[in-house]
Amino acid sequence: MVDMATYFPAAVQNYEALSSLMGLMREAASTGQWDRLLTLEQQAQERVRVMRQADPQTTLDESAKERKKALILKMLADDATIRHHTQPWMEKLQWALRSSRQEQKVRRAYTPAR
Repeated sequence: MVDMATYFPAAVQNYEALSSLMGLMREAASTGQWDRLLTLEQQAQERVRVMRQADPQTTLDESAKERKKALILKMLADDATIRHHTQPWMEKLQWALRSSRQEQKVRRAYTPAR
């Protein structure tokens, strides 16, 4: 296995790490491991926070730019897969929340005041 640290600067290594997290998130979403997905999402958000500070100050050569581009494209594909798996779950959750709110409104409207 080739050590990427030898070839790419820290900025690209950050994208490598984020891409790995996104891959794990994709796997968690595809198997319905929602708690794991949330934990991984928090880790990814922290990685992005760190990257936002470091990335604008980094100049990359062409091979590093190409690697960064490939990683971004992979992360976008992973994100689309995650959304594909989470969207039905989110819709069910929204429906349940709406139903619960409607039930509460009906109870308040038809429960006699004490």
